[in-house]
Amino acid sequence: MKKNNRIYMKKGENIMIRCIASDMDGTLLNSKQKISPANRDAIQFAQNQGVEFVIATGRSYREAKEVLEEAGIRCTVIALNGAEVRNEAGGITHRSVMSAKTASKAADYLENFGVYYEFFTNKGTFTENYETSIDMLVDIFQSANPEVPEEEIRMHVQNRGNNRYIQNMYDSKQIFNDPSIIFYKIVAFDKKESIFEELSSQLQSEVDDIHVTSSGFRNIEINHISAQKGIALERFVKEKGISLQHTMAVGDHLNDLSMLERVGFPIAMGNAVQSVKNLCPYETSKNDEDGVAKAIHTFLEIGQ
Repeated sequence: MKKNNRIYMKKGENIMIRCIASDMDGTLLNSKQKISPANRDAIQFAQNQGVEFVIATGRSYREAKEVLEEAGIRCTVIALNGAEVRNEAGGITHRSVMSAKTASKAADYLENFGVYYEFFTNKGTFTENYETSIDMLVDIFQSANPEVPEEEIRMHVQNRGNNRYIQNMYDSKQIFNDPSIIFYKIVAFDKKESIFEELSSQLQSEVDDIHVTSSGFRNIEINHISAQKGIALERFVKEKGISLQHTMAVGDHLNDLSMLERVGFPIAMGNAVQSVKNLCPYETSKNDEDGVAKAIHTFLEIGQ
């Protein structure tokens, strides 16, 4: 494993990893949106050593669960950037959601900027434009896997889009009047990525109780202010009696920063964006090179 800032570690040093948190897209998942056998085996190796393993993803629980079940992995899932946390059995242990009023106000700002947006809710994903929703997923996937041809990406994305419980709306404002709908996350997308710095700044200054981050080159993700991967992970390890200093986290994009900045062992993927690499003292291989597996084995073997 590469070490940024010339931090070198030797076998037998005082390292005790008791929890490992991993992002999914661009991190645990390869460019085929699968968990490789090497990553699967490394996770199971860690769990057999008594190490807690937790997923921290911007995906919904349903989307995360399908991939994990295919690989035979059972673990806690921090979903939707921390808006929902589910235990190994799938039970909800925590929610951090936006009010309908907050979601409506954020949507007004997005409309003023003329950008596409969609809602992630307890009743699926709501959009006014299914095709643009697919374009947004292509952007997220391309951000995590820039070397994969767009035709292949679009094929994977179409399959993923079919499993997202997407519901078309004629008027997005209708859902704010339905008290049964819980707002987990809003994702905004536009091909002109230059507008997002201004939009993010304005949203966070004008809309109370939100956190704005990103999982792609041309998107922003809006959650309740307490719905952050790092906050959810901190809560999880505290409940398990584990110190953050004994926790390792692996990620590749901006929505991973809140957990990477909190843990004792933050690891950037080889394909991570530069701001993630700048933060992390450790860097592993790319997601298509079993980077998570290499990180797990490196640190667990050093601690033995």
